[in-house]
Amino acid sequence: MKPAPFEYHVPDSIEQALDLMSQHADEAKILAGGQSLVSAMNFRVIQPSVVIDLNRVAELSYIRAEGDVIRIGSMARERHLEFDSSIAKRTPLLTEAMPHIAHPQIRNRGTIGGSIVHADPAAELPVLMLALNARLKAKNISGERWIDAQDFFAGMFTTALAPDEILVEIEMPFMPARTGWSFMEVAPRAGDYALMGVAVLVTLEKNGKCKKAKLVYLNAGDGPVDAKEAAKILEGEKLNDKLIESASAMASRKEINPFGNVHTSPDFQRHLANVLTKKALKQAMQRAEENLQ
Repeated sequence: MKPAPFEYHVPDSIEQALDLMSQHADEAKILAGGQSLVSAMNFRVIQPSVVIDLNRVAELSYIRAEGDVIRIGSMARERHLEFDSSIAKRTPLLTEAMPHIAHPQIRNRGTIGGSIVHADPAAELPVLMLALNARLKAKNISGERWIDAQDFFAGMFTTALAPDEILVEIEMPFMPARTGWSFMEVAPRAGDYALMGVAVLVTLEKNGKCKKAKLVYLNAGDGPVDAKEAAKILEGEKLNDKLIESASAMASRKEINPFGNVHTSPDFQRHLANVLTKKALKQAMQRAEENLQ
């Protein structure tokens, strides 16, 4: 199929892009990598009357380590994130998860900002933003504001961005010392949407007790699901199999709300969440313990 007719604009700067958004906010869609937008337009699931292509806005494509944070321009390609040495060193959870996103051909064009703003509940990057306590900078013609990841995702394919705002930057703090990580998912085939997935972070005290835990799930609700009650079971304790079993059961039975689809039932998704959480927690704990030495 072909998309419905639309105006096409290719700004050369963020200022031009913001000016266009101020004029066409309610009618416009931003084209970043286009891996989700173009197919949706071709099937006429969405029919914007204006498309604003950011691919000439070079100032939005960067990855920088500054102070104790990683700053990423919203037009940075997913493939660049996958192989960036500063990300691998400071936020290895992100590096570990990137190969799970679709296929290399998709990651070559797909952008971090495009995936985040698309807010697909089955996508990896929104989950990672929540797990890594990211902040997201939104701009419009009047100014800019920072939005915490936990406040950014408002539901299925919905974010806190105003109609005239553009996501321009992602800021992630370095992972703390004595932190272990794990990302796991199950998909019908490599590159397919995952039936269930989880990002786990475990930070230990010097005595080996769990100082902080984070468990965030994909395809487990209408957005990334942060299992806070399961994390509380672990915090302040020396992790063991019994605690891991309890946290996994809490998250999979009480905190996620999978919808099921043609490939799986909600019950099987809960089973996958339980199994993945146990495996991911054990891997994260092992990595955190290695960092104690």
